[in-house]
Amino acid sequence: MRVSSFLRTAFALAFIPPLLGALAQPAAAQTLKAVKDRGVLNCGVSAGVIGFSMPSPSGAWSGFDVDFCRALAAAIFNDPGKVKYTPLNANERFQALQSGAIDVLSRNSSWTFAREADLGLAFAAVTFFDGQGFMVPRARNLETALDLVNSKVCVQAGTTSELNVSDYFKANGMAFTLITKPALADIEKAYDAGECDVMTSDASALHGERLKLSKPAEHMILPDIISKEPLGPVVRGNDPQWFDIVKWTHFAMVNAEELGVSQKTLDAALKSSRPDVRRLLGLEGDSAEKFGLTKDWAARIIRQVGNYAEVYEKNLGTKTPLGIPRGLNQLWTAGGIMYAPPVR
Repeated sequence: MRVSSFLRTAFALAFIPPLLGALAQPAAAQTLKAVKDRGVLNCGVSAGVIGFSMPSPSGAWSGFDVDFCRALAAAIFNDPGKVKYTPLNANERFQALQSGAIDVLSRNSSWTFAREADLGLAFAAVTFFDGQGFMVPRARNLETALDLVNSKVCVQAGTTSELNVSDYFKANGMAFTLITKPALADIEKAYDAGECDVMTSDASALHGERLKLSKPAEHMILPDIISKEPLGPVVRGNDPQWFDIVKWTHFAMVNAEELGVSQKTLDAALKSSRPDVRRLLGLEGDSAEKFGLTKDWAARIIRQVGNYAEVYEKNLGTKTPLGIPRGLNQLWTAGGIMYAPPVR
């Protein structure tokens, strides 16, 4: 066999089988098309976390995570009301996404390596930087989490909180009793009934759960934060178009705040000569159409839902019952770490 023939044969043996294997893989699911054809966005949310996702007695949902789904619907349909909300507990949430029962999971779920590597999912962005904390009765006169030795700790099963609290007590050589419950509401009830003397979860969730207690003023959240809990929307990992739409929905809201574009200023902004504002609002460029969206997709979000600050302050801010300061979730220009790539 001549050298040239040998090289051609070797090339074929080395590269054709992998190429055929790649071609045999199923095409990425077209989530956007499915959503448009259905006429409604299927959004998975928590079963009830004050400030993030809560149903009213009439069944209307509201909250920070709910508003993210409304923003997606505004971008796609020009109607934030075209959303079906599915409440999910910690054990159901990822399976519902994997099965296709929901299009996006907008729930207090922490972005971790294993959840992407093992579950075939993709976290599109961090919409809320959080951390795990502890709530205790004021009567215990505790100052830090290091005072929690020999405590009975209630935590939601199947969460990063369960893993983190075990790591924390073991790392500090502290004896403890772990009491797990399937849902956050079950933990709150057990804690309020005295079944445990510590409740642990994301600090943001603890602010809401304290409001549900029979005597909220008699309980406090310790200052310690023992973990990183980057919370944000999750999608299936096989549809890059949908991943980009979900990701840039958040980025558009953050950029809008940074550029001073809000529900109140949108009409004036639409007349702006600033290139960065004009790109955000679809007055220049055509990149959004390559995502399958209209040029005014970001303007729809801002008009009908608001920019990041407006959504935060309405649901979680210091003028709400939760009263959670922006902290790390403040813009990078104002001392926080909330940052979005530019629209250009």
